[in-house]
Amino acid sequence: EVQLVESGGGSVQPGGSLTLSCLANGFTFRSYAMSWVRQVPGNLLEWVSSINNSGNTTDYRNAVKGRFTISRDNTKNTLYLQLNSLRPEDTAIYYCARGGRYSFGRPEGEGTQVMVST
Repeated sequence: EVQLVESGGGSVQPGGSLTLSCLANGFTFRSYAMSWVRQVPGNLLEWVSSINNSGNTTDYRNAVKGRFTISRDNTKNTLYLQLNSLRPEDTAIYYCARGGRYSFGRPEGEGTQVMVST
């Protein structure tokens, strides 16, 4: 059974930082590209960032370039997203998903809430 467990969300002020983690089980993590996606108010699902299976190629949506960093540790079956310089428009539920930018599957975890407000 595939399990993706996201954690690390919270409530921060604009300009703050958070580190999200996604622990994966039930599949061969090192064989998959992985993505972070987010569900914004109104339930729209947005792709945020992707990383290839080995971790040496990354991609970001324009709105987060230079502020977010995706990484992975295949020895720990864990995907990360470092969020810096957070903005109110980053408020969303963040999910990890198997697959790359154009091929990620539906989120299979419960997500982690990020709220950015004064």
